[in-house]
Amino acid sequence: MATLKVVCPHDCPDTCVMTVDVENGRALAIGGDKDHPFTQGFLCAKVNQYLDRVYSPDRLLHPLKRVGRKGEGRFERISWDEALDTIAARFRDVIARDGSQAILPYSYAGNMGLLSYGSMDRRFFQSLGASLLDRTICASAGAAGYKATVGKSIGFDAEAVVHARFIVAWGANIVSSNVHLWPFIEEARRRGARFVVVDPYRSRTAEKADQHLAILPGTDGALALAMMHVIFRDGLEDRDYLERYTIGADALRARAAEWAPERAAAITGLSVAEIEAFARAYATTQPSALRINYGLNRHSGAGMAVRTIACLPALTGAWRHPGGGILLSSSGTFPVKAAVLEGHDLIRPGTRTLNMSEIGRVLNDATLAPPVKAIFVYNSNPVAVAPDQESVRRGFAREDLFVVVHDLFQTDTVDFADIVLPATTTLEHYDLHKAYGHLYLSLSRPAIEPVGESKPNTEVFRLLAARMGLDDPSLRASDAELARQALDWSSPLLKGITFERLESEGSLRLNVPASWAPFAQGGFPTPSGKCELYSETLLAQGHDPVATYTPPRENRSSAPELAARYPLAFISPPAHHFLNSTFSAQPAFVRRESEPFLTIHPEDAAARGIRDGATVRTFNDRGSFLATAQVSDAARPGVVVGLSIWWSKMCPGGRNANAVTSQALTDLGAGATFYDVLVDVVPA
Repeated sequence: MATLKVVCPHDCPDTCVMTVDVENGRALAIGGDKDHPFTQGFLCAKVNQYLDRVYSPDRLLHPLKRVGRKGEGRFERISWDEALDTIAARFRDVIARDGSQAILPYSYAGNMGLLSYGSMDRRFFQSLGASLLDRTICASAGAAGYKATVGKSIGFDAEAVVHARFIVAWGANIVSSNVHLWPFIEEARRRGARFVVVDPYRSRTAEKADQHLAILPGTDGALALAMMHVIFRDGLEDRDYLERYTIGADALRARAAEWAPERAAAITGLSVAEIEAFARAYATTQPSALRINYGLNRHSGAGMAVRTIACLPALTGAWRHPGGGILLSSSGTFPVKAAVLEGHDLIRPGTRTLNMSEIGRVLNDATLAPPVKAIFVYNSNPVAVAPDQESVRRGFAREDLFVVVHDLFQTDTVDFADIVLPATTTLEHYDLHKAYGHLYLSLSRPAIEPVGESKPNTEVFRLLAARMGLDDPSLRASDAELARQALDWSSPLLKGITFERLESEGSLRLNVPASWAPFAQGGFPTPSGKCELYSETLLAQGHDPVATYTPPRENRSSAPELAARYPLAFISPPAHHFLNSTFSAQPAFVRRESEPFLTIHPEDAAARGIRDGATVRTFNDRGSFLATAQVSDAARPGVVVGLSIWWSKMCPGGRNANAVTSQALTDLGAGATFYDVLVDVVPA
């Protein structure tokens, strides 16, 4: 028996180090590394049963080719040679007829390792001259808004939150989606901290809070501006911090003056008293920590909402303190050389970029020149996760579209593939991991041999590059060479950390002090070097340079005629046992989640004759889906909640929550607007 360590690759802030007991080449047990300061010896409910995933009888083990109609999911086994030869031949045909930009890669964060997420794959498609993909489906709006204010995705040290005395989870279901932060919050509460949740839905985290502010979806920016109004009005700002370390305080003060709590109350659905008390408590209880997450990121004004909230710690001087400030993502702290790792020098001048959040529109656009004639999907399941599902399904069903999918299981997207390639799990390949919820850099070595004939992303694209006759030397780099190329080893953040030490020790904290306060004395990575309450960058892009409120595209005030037909706001946050669509077909988790539910407030249910446990149809002009009604005040009046993302083929009626979501994009970052949706609900 040997106990080895690997890293969880899934799209979660925690990036856990896992211990794996291996005997005779088979993994027998898995757990959290008790020696890792952030993992602390435990894993989430999902990854606790990871070996069920590795050794699942449903796992794809061999290359396949389609033998039925697209969408039927009927395949026969072929060899890797046949699969690679077929892909290379079809790609050559597409290039000859329509040009290389008729080929599109489609991927996201099904695997977050630096090598698996974006290295050899980018080099391959860029050498080929394929269209570029704007990967916007999750984080781009928030990242753009945060960058406009703070400069990079750098926030408070998650381990230092034990020192905070006022903690806000804003659009963040920490218990389900960031569980390894929870022990640090609990320790802060034992020391006297107050914990508040801002969320339209009473999530598992909201149930544990000292206070839950059930805001209307997409109105977060209005709440933040009203908080600023109270802070400035009552003289609660840290004037010294504002003068030393920010630009634009006077402009922000003037903007906040427009946002009396009465105005924000009418927009957010909160009371004036709630807004006043929240603002004063936040300003006067230091250190204060705002843990924001991507629930904020999925409506039309998302970028500006995050930008506005990110101004708050500078107003109160929260950045002065360890554990104080704001955290959206820590990913910008890591000195990653993305341009080198991804081979940006291989991009041909004039190559177009297509937005993944509009994949339904892209695949159905008759005016697109050239049209997309081949798509290679990996690290993603767009038929289940992309917005406006009917449009996406129609695009993938095109007979003239050559579809390749590299995955572990027969997802909704695999059902539409012409060629299917089996992928490895993190136990079976080499990778390097940064985190977006803590400050540890981790290297993961394979604990077992690949199951069946599965191959990692890097190997697949090395093989395809050779089949296509691409001869750039960067396309032959080994995984270890890619890992060496991935980081700026001269960065002060890696002082004392070498590649050899990382290979030996596995996981190392960046070279920052314990209880790090990154902006205690300013030093923001913005053009001005200060927290930019007024942003020349946003002004140059045609946006308001001062924090403001951009309402949802679909709500009562911005679209009254639409709201008259579809009066309920709809959000679809992750189910506790699912991570996007990654664990949605694992039998244990399907049993625990039971079936697709729609949570509806008793007032809204009574008005529609809906009983608890009844099957209901949620619909708008884009489509509809079926679910079981859960009548509960966990949803506030006027809002319905469908925990997601179920594979469509496992849903009644064959459609999931994305049947009603929109391909419209956010204000900043061109991101997806999954939570900017109006629907109605009727008994089915």
